Amino acid sequence: MQAPDTARVPEPVLKAGVEPGPVLDAVVIGAGQAGLATSYFLRGRGIDHLVLDANPQPGGAWQHRWASLTMRDVHGVSDLPGSSAPDGSDRAANLVVPDYFDGYERWHHLPVVRPVRVDRVDSEGGLLVVHAGERVWRTRTLVNATGTWTRPFVPYYPGAASFRGEQVHTARYPAAEHFRGRRVLVVGGGASAVQHLGELAPVTDTLWVTRRPPVWREDDFDSAAGLAAVTAVEDRVRRGLPPASVVSVTGLLVRPQEQEAARLGAYDRLPMFERIEPDGVRWADGRFERVDAIIWATGFRPAVDHLAPLGLRSSSGGIALVPVPGNVQAATTAARDPRVQLVGYGPSASTLGVSRAGRQAALAVSRHLGSVAA
Repeated sequence: MQAPDTARVPEPVLKAGVEPGPVLDAVVIGAGQAGLATSYFLRGRGIDHLVLDANPQPGGAWQHRWASLTMRDVHGVSDLPGSSAPDGSDRAANLVVPDYFDGYERWHHLPVVRPVRVDRVDSEGGLLVVHAGERVWRTRTLVNATGTWTRPFVPYYPGAASFRGEQVHTARYPAAEHFRGRRVLVVGGGASAVQHLGELAPVTDTLWVTRRPPVWREDDFDSAAGLAAVTAVEDRVRRGLPPASVVSVTGLLVRPQEQEAARLGAYDRLPMFERIEPDGVRWADGRFERVDAIIWATGFRPAVDHLAPLGLRSSSGGIALVPVPGNVQAATTAARDPRVQLVGYGPSASTLGVSRAGRQAALAVSRHLGSVAA
């Protein structure tokens, strides 16, 4: 059955010298998996809202993944509410998932406006005011679903600017063939580093460095292990600390598609170097390794800078969320401002947890609107 076309979404826009437009009940920032799930539940509750997406087309961060990442390689794409996610295959994830999101938006008539890059969110007179260049939306509540992809993290090391080779973060990884014949250093202890090495080792010479020895696991990642991982992240967020990497709890798994890299010794890890030199890296003990390229698989930070005017961060640097007893993935409400929900942040920063968090965020929005109206 072909999905119906999405109805044209009116944009309540303010510009200098123009009278204020209508006040929305909710604005969702981001149309990735978290934003779409939240919009679905808001629509189900009859809550007037818009979804503002910075990308010119559907797909969220998935459309920016490297072309060689297949559906067989990804760690899982959760079903969006009322729908079934694509099965694993050898098709490129950066095509399959955006197609899935596109059809989902149109089938459920989700009110997505794009491209809209939000600059900041202010609080004025009891309302939240969302700014995107000259465009402005006023809303009673806000759901932030911006994820992390737009905030790649590269740690500072002395001499980095002097390196004559190529440096690239996972967010701009171009696939293994690009590095054929070159000696490549992969930095980072997460799943992306393992996947990059799995691709690179059969076609070029690789080195792997991490700050800490990796924790490997051989068993399946069952529901108990998943709960333990999410609980650990939720505890940090509840205390206002910046979210930690989930892989630090879950451990790393070498899957069948990476076994050849393991046989070639790609996962024989070295400790972190001390400095970067024009032709390679040097350790504190004097050891030097020549490399032609450095891949920083060093993770991402939450994309929440546009929320800074609201003062949501604690003294510890993170945004504390209100815990939900008995449901660690449902913590979405900002402790310092109940008008603001964060989906895909902290305990819900997983493709497998955002639908549950989206449902909770919509419920929290509904409750807040009810309390304001009472």
